Amino acid sequence: MSSREDIDVRPVRDGEIPEWIRALNTGFLRPPSVSEAEVADRRTYIEPERTLGAFDGERCVGTFRSFPQEITAVGGATVRADAISNVTVTSTHRRRGILTRMMAHDLAAAKERGDVVATLIAAEYPIYGRYGFGAATSAAEWTIDVPRAGLDPRWAGPDDGGRIDLVDADDVRKTGPELHERLRRAQPGAIDRNERWWQVATGAVVLDRAPWTEPFHAVYRDARGQAEGLLTYSVDDRWGDAKQPLDTAKVRDLIAVTPAAERALWQYVCSVDWVTAVRTGRRAPDDLLPHLLPDPRAAAITSQVDWLWVRILDVVAALEARTYAATGALVLEVVDGNGPAAGRYRLDASPEGASCTRTGESAELTLSAAELGALWLGDQSVVRLAALGRVREERAGAAEVADALLRTSRRPWCPDIF
Repeated sequence: MSSREDIDVRPVRDGEIPEWIRALNTGFLRPPSVSEAEVADRRTYIEPERTLGAFDGERCVGTFRSFPQEITAVGGATVRADAISNVTVTSTHRRRGILTRMMAHDLAAAKERGDVVATLIAAEYPIYGRYGFGAATSAAEWTIDVPRAGLDPRWAGPDDGGRIDLVDADDVRKTGPELHERLRRAQPGAIDRNERWWQVATGAVVLDRAPWTEPFHAVYRDARGQAEGLLTYSVDDRWGDAKQPLDTAKVRDLIAVTPAAERALWQYVCSVDWVTAVRTGRRAPDDLLPHLLPDPRAAAITSQVDWLWVRILDVVAALEARTYAATGALVLEVVDGNGPAAGRYRLDASPEGASCTRTGESAELTLSAAELGALWLGDQSVVRLAALGRVREERAGAAEVADALLRTSRRPWCPDIF
């Protein structure tokens, strides 16, 4: 068996990309074969210096990739993020420190670049807390029993002067990016979408590992003709024994920048002939959807899970980037080993702005970097974390002060996976 010292962790060279993809596919339990099309596609968007491999001789046994990202903080400001993806360690090489070495390499480079946070979507919950990541958002998916929902079966369009039009992929590539920009500027936890995202989502780029099925696209326009929402969905083809349609519409994406657009698009997809069920895709955990239905119980939660994980790299920049609904001050002791977030910080915040500085004052709350990451977007309760033993109050009442400062009226949400 190879020792830890025998494993070489480094950026992947161009000629090693096929071997790196093979290891990636193996780690995610996909067929390990690698096509020329997949190699060619990867070369169009990976950054070699940010694509790491762990090599045992010539064989790749670990994969890791990061790329630039913007994430929206509470209040609408965006910060630079180090987005981490494609993380695998081959099952024959577990428990040899491979992930730890790849993570340390990437986070050190991210800190050096000036990235404020690192982000990822965790395939398994227990792994990433030890690297300072905390679950900062969650996502929920509902399945709507359309006949039970109580919606008007004679609905023929919005009653607010707006309209819904079916559009094609070319229209989506023109309209979608601007709509998404409007959404993410107002949605804490949302991330940017680049041109490739829209190409993949509309079939302009077809991934070799994911057969393409053309979906339907619907745009909501308000009374002025302004696009305010975009819905992308697909429908299966099922019939009951009595020749009754039992189709399920699956929402791939729903962008709504106004409540009117959101209401109209959900009403529309629930009104499509033959559709008896709608799967919503991953939505914010406090999505308006269930209560847009006359009978909210018709929307049953299919899944509710942690989603975007955040690792704070620059405490001062992260806490100063977001806004605060209340006025107050708090001294935080952040435990991060030799990591970049370690230290004691004084946060002075108000609706007018915030400042965060290192301090020698006595700490009022002690927490890990992972818990700070979980709290940054405003979803978690400090009082609850203290009750769980994950945050320690050094001054009585400090957790309530922290909740008043950090929590948000609507929950953060990341619509995307990466």
